[in-house]
Amino acid sequence: MRNGTWLRRTLLTVLLVFVASSAFACTVMMVGKNATVDGSVMTTHTCDGWYDHRIQVIPGGTHKPGEMVPIHKNICYMTRPNKELVQVGEIPQVEKTYTYFHTGYPFMNEKSLIIGEYTWSGRDENLNEDKAWMMIEQLQVLALQRTATARDAIRVMGELAEKYGYADGGEALSIADTKGEIWLFEICGPGPLWTPESGKPGAVWVAQRIPDDGFAMGSNRARIAEIDWNDKDNFMYSSNLKSFAEEMGWWKEGEPFVFHKIYNPQPYGSPYYQQRREWRVYNLIAPELKLDPAAAEQYPLVIKPPKKLSVQDLMAVNRDYLEGTRFDLTKGLAAGPFGNPNRYQTPKDARPENRKGNDWDRAISIFRCSYSFVGQVRPDMPDPLAGVLWFGEDAPHSTLYMPIYAGATEVPKPYTLGKRHVFDRESAWWAWNFVSNWVDLKFSYMIEDIREAQRLHENKYFLELPQVDKKAVELYGKDPKQAVAYVTRYVNETLTKGLEDWWELGWTLVGKYYDGMIMQPDGTYKNVGYPTEWLEAVGFGDTDAEPKK
Repeated sequence: MRNGTWLRRTLLTVLLVFVASSAFACTVMMVGKNATVDGSVMTTHTCDGWYDHRIQVIPGGTHKPGEMVPIHKNICYMTRPNKELVQVGEIPQVEKTYTYFHTGYPFMNEKSLIIGEYTWSGRDENLNEDKAWMMIEQLQVLALQRTATARDAIRVMGELAEKYGYADGGEALSIADTKGEIWLFEICGPGPLWTPESGKPGAVWVAQRIPDDGFAMGSNRARIAEIDWNDKDNFMYSSNLKSFAEEMGWWKEGEPFVFHKIYNPQPYGSPYYQQRREWRVYNLIAPELKLDPAAAEQYPLVIKPPKKLSVQDLMAVNRDYLEGTRFDLTKGLAAGPFGNPNRYQTPKDARPENRKGNDWDRAISIFRCSYSFVGQVRPDMPDPLAGVLWFGEDAPHSTLYMPIYAGATEVPKPYTLGKRHVFDRESAWWAWNFVSNWVDLKFSYMIEDIREAQRLHENKYFLELPQVDKKAVELYGKDPKQAVAYVTRYVNETLTKGLEDWWELGWTLVGKYYDGMIMQPDGTYKNVGYPTEWLEAVGFGDTDAEPKK
C-alpha cells in the first residue's frame, strides 16, 4: 500500500515536466436516442487548438498471427513541424480490424462507432509520461480499429491502458454506436511510480451510459459524479478506481465517491473556463432550468431536454458565442466596432496586475478550432450507412457542416493534406480558415453572408439525405459494395462542391468588403463607418478639443 503523503513529496523530485497531447479546450455533447427527433444517438466534438485537421481513411483488414502494431505519442500533432511522432513500442495485432477515419482525434469507423473528445487534465499525481505508452488519441485509434460498440470500445481501451500504461492527462470520450447507446468514458494515469512490472493497473478510468432520454455535455473538466457500484449496465470502471484514491488520501471508505471531485478537484484555466460553456449549453437546450452561471457546484451531467433535438440544434450550439446573455462576446469595446466575438489568447504578463488569474470568457465556438462535428448514428440502418458525421473545418461559427457516411472509403484529396504553419491553397482547411479570418474585419456584416451560405448549403444536404439514404439502403439489399460505392461518391461530390463554394465565398467577401466599404452588385457602395456608441466610447473627436491651459 503506497503512502499518499510520501508519494506527493516524491513527486516534487521525480515528476518530469508533462506536456499532454490533449486538446485543452474542447466541447462535447451527447444525446440519447429517445431525446432526438429521428431516434438517432448523437455526439459532437469541437477540436479547439492546433491539431491535425486532415481526414485520412485508414483501411481495415485481416492480419496474420504474430503481426505487431506500433504505438505512438503525438499522433494528434501531425501538422505541427515542431512535434515529432514518437514510437514507444509495439503490441500484438488482432485478427481483424475495421476501416476508420483518422484525424487529430480519430472520430468514426465503418461500423458507425463515433467518438468525441475533451480534456480535463486532472491531478499531477496521476501523470506518468515516462513508463506509460497510451495517449488518448492512440486509444481511439485502437478502439475504432478493433470494436463496433461503445461497451467494447470502453473495455478494449480500458484493458490496453491498464496493461501498457496511460501516459496522457485526464481525458474524456463520448462514444455512440449502432446499438443505440452513448457513453461517457473518463480516464487518467496511474502516477509516476507505476511501471509495467508493478502488476498494478496502468490507468484509472470510469464510464457512464447516458440515458436514452438524456442529454449530457462536457468541456474540460471531469463530469462523472457518483457511481452506482451495483449498476453494471450503466457503469464500467477500472478495478483500482476506489483503491487508488484511497491510497492517495483523496477518499476514504464511507465518504461519497464523486469521481470528478476526487480526480479533478481543481480544473485548469480561469475560474469559469469550463463552467461558462456548461451553463450556456444547458441553458440553450433547457432554458427553463434557469441554471446559475456562477454556481459553486457542478451542474448535473444528465438532463432531460424539454424537446427532441435535431442535428441542426447541435450545430447551432456549436456555433454559439454567448449571444443575448450578459456575457455576449459581440458586445463591448473588446468586440471592436463590428461585434467580433473572438478573443485571442492573452499572455499572463500582459494582463493587468489585478487580473493575472482571469481570462476572456470562453465561447463554444472559438477561432482556434481545428475542426468540429456533429455525429449521428441511426440504429435502424446497416452499419456503413448508420453513421453520418457532419464535419466542418476550422471555427464552427464560420464553417460548413457536410455529411460523411461511415462507410465512405475515401474523401477528396484537399481534405487529406495541408500544412498549418504556411498558407496552403491546396488544403481544404485553409479555405475555411481564410474566410473566418476575413470575416473578423467586419464581423457583424460579414457573418450574415456566412450564415446565408450555411443555410443554403446545409438545408440542401438535409433535403438530399433522406433520398441518399433510401437509394443506399436499396443498393445495400442487393450488394453492400454498391451501397458503399454510392455513399462514397456522394460524400466526395458534396465535400468537393462545398470546398469550391467556400473558396468562392471567400473571394466574394474580399471584393464586397474593402477600404471600409460594402460594395453592391450594381457597382455602388456604402460607407457604413462605425457605430455611434463605439465612437463615443473610444473618444471620437477628443483630439479636436482646445487644450487646457
